[in-house]
Amino acid sequence: MLFDRLKRFLIVLEGAERGSPAAFSPGQAVVGRVVLELAAAARCGALRLQALGAARVHWTESRSAGSSTAYTQSYSDQVEFLSHRDTLLAPPDNGEVTVLQAGRHEFPFTFQLPETLATSFEGKHGSVRYWVKAKLHRPWATVKKVKKEFTVIEPIDINTPALLAPQAGAKEKLARAWYCNRGQVSVTAKIDRKGYTPGEVIPIFAEIDNCTNRAVVPKAAIIQTQTFIARGTKKQKKSVVTSIVGDSIAAGKREVWHGRALKIPPVGPSILQCRIIQVEYSLKVCVDIPGTSKLLLELPLVIGTIPLHPFGSRTSSVSSQYSITLDWLSSIPEQPEAPPEYSAVVPSPTAEQSLAPPSRSELGAVLEGPFFAYIQEFRFRPPPLYSEVDPNPPSDGIRPRCMTC
Repeated sequence: MLFDRLKRFLIVLEGAERGSPAAFSPGQAVVGRVVLELAAAARCGALRLQALGAARVHWTESRSAGSSTAYTQSYSDQVEFLSHRDTLLAPPDNGEVTVLQAGRHEFPFTFQLPETLATSFEGKHGSVRYWVKAKLHRPWATVKKVKKEFTVIEPIDINTPALLAPQAGAKEKLARAWYCNRGQVSVTAKIDRKGYTPGEVIPIFAEIDNCTNRAVVPKAAIIQTQTFIARGTKKQKKSVVTSIVGDSIAAGKREVWHGRALKIPPVGPSILQCRIIQVEYSLKVCVDIPGTSKLLLELPLVIGTIPLHPFGSRTSSVSSQYSITLDWLSSIPEQPEAPPEYSAVVPSPTAEQSLAPPSRSELGAVLEGPFFAYIQEFRFRPPPLYSEVDPNPPSDGIRPRCMTC
C-alpha cells in the first residue's frame, strides 16, 4: 500500500518561517513546491494543486413566537477571492499510471494572487482564510490530501490626505439623578491624524469640564468593531484593544490632557473593502459620571500597514523648512578671517603632483562620461602666499601719478 511507502507528503511555500504561515500581498506571486518522499517505488495516478481564498460568516439567533414557541434562525454568507487549479503530475495518455521511484520528489508550482484581496482574519462569527491544497490520486485507493495555509495582508498606506487629516470632536451631557439636575459635563478631544500603525503612540489632546457637584473620572480607549453581514442582517462584536484612565476631576474643576499617550498594541489592520466582514477602529474618550450614564466622544481611526513617512507629516509649513536650511547664517563671524596659506592646505609633493595633467590611462574611464572637462588653468604654478604686508611697497622718490593727466 502507498501508506506504507509514503514517508512525507507536504507543501512548502517560499518565505515561510518555521512554525508560522507565509505572508503575501495582493498581486504577488506565490511560489512553492509539493514534497513527496517515498520509502519504496509506488504507483501514482495524478498530483493536483488547488489554491483557494474566501471570506465566510455564520451565526445563529434564537427567536421566540408567543409564550412557548421558539425557533433558531441561521445566517450565513460567503465571498470567494481566490480560485486556482493546477496539475503537477498528470497521468499518461495511454491510461496507465506513473511509477515513482523511492526517494524524494519535488513538484514546483507558482500562481499569481489577484490585485484585490481582503486581509486574513479570524473572528467569532466569520473569517478570511487562504490556503493551498494538494491531492495525490492513487489507483484503487483513497485520495491523499495535504493543506497549507498562508496569510494575505492588504496594504493600507496612512500617508494619504484622508488619513493624515486631524480628528476632533466635542460633546456635553447634563447629569441627572432622581430628576435632580447635578450640572453639566463637557469634553473636547483632538488627535493629530486618523491613520496609525501598530506600535505607534496616539497623543490625545482633551479638555474635560466638570460642572457637577461630584467627581468624575476621564478615560480613553481604542475600540475594535467587527461587523458580520449576511442576508441583509448585521452582527457586531466590540472589544477594547487598549485603554488608559486619567486622574479624578473634582466638582467644578477642569482637566486638560496635553498629548496624553496611548500606545497601539499589535492588532490586525482595518478591513474596509470586504462585503460581508468589516473591521473598524475608533478612539473613545469617555467620562464616568456617578449616578448616570457615561459621556462618550468617539473619533474614527484606521489601522494601516505602511507607517508614517520618516520625513514627517506633509503638513509642515514652508517657514519651518527654511529655518533648517538657513541655520548656517548664524555661524558667520562678524570680522572675516584671513585665508590660510596655500602650503598649509596642500603640501608641496601633493601640489607638484596635482599640477601635472592626468595621464591618458587615468582618464580612460572618465572620458567615457558625458560631462568630463579638464581645466587647463590648474597646470600653472600656484599664486604667491597671502600676506597683509605689501612685498613691493612704493618708493618715496617716486612722484605719484596724477590721475587727471
